[in-house]
Amino acid sequence: MIASYNYDAMGDVLVIVLAPNAEKQSVMTVEQVTRIQNDETNEATGFNIRGLGKKLGLVNISGGVALNDKQVALINQAISMAGFPEMLAATASKLVIGRVLTMAKHPDSDHLHVTTTAVAEDKTLQIVSGSPNMQEGIKVVVAQPGTMMPSGAIIWDGALRGVPSSGMIVSGRELQIPGAPDKPGALVLPEDFGHIGEPFDLTKAQTLYSDGLVDIDY
Repeated sequence: MIASYNYDAMGDVLVIVLAPNAEKQSVMTVEQVTRIQNDETNEATGFNIRGLGKKLGLVNISGGVALNDKQVALINQAISMAGFPEMLAATASKLVIGRVLTMAKHPDSDHLHVTTTAVAEDKTLQIVSGSPNMQEGIKVVVAQPGTMMPSGAIIWDGALRGVPSSGMIVSGRELQIPGAPDKPGALVLPEDFGHIGEPFDLTKAQTLYSDGLVDIDY
């Protein structure tokens, strides 16, 4: 579940994304709740919910929102009162610390690499990356499918030049960390910066470049 809130841009509307937009979809609004549906599967791909900002404590928020169990319970109450069957659950951040385990050349590109990247103790993802500093063994930040980036872009499963890619190994620039170089390149984390599979602490990362803790010479 991806949630975002921006009062200045959209008013008091919480946007919830559950899946990518479908080719054929329909929208139904009941009271304060709008449900977006994939017409081929009849499954909800998202909700727009009005008038809950104050109850949810969404003050000075402009972008992605990490919802806790109490907030999700209030959202589920609104969805249920509107007559929709879905019950949502709070989810941990999908922006996590990972490690590149293997790297191979892309079969149809001279600058892309196909990596196997650990995002938990027992979970790996195949991620295609064009980062010029990519190498085996580095600790990185991974936007798993279903991640909303600081820019508002949402990362989903996809493919690059015909090779499936689940998520993205991201740069400091894409994370909007102060001092990050304005060029492509994976953010290579210090070894003492958290454990594999932990949510990436963006607040803690704000001084990575100013403190000289990451290498930007690539």
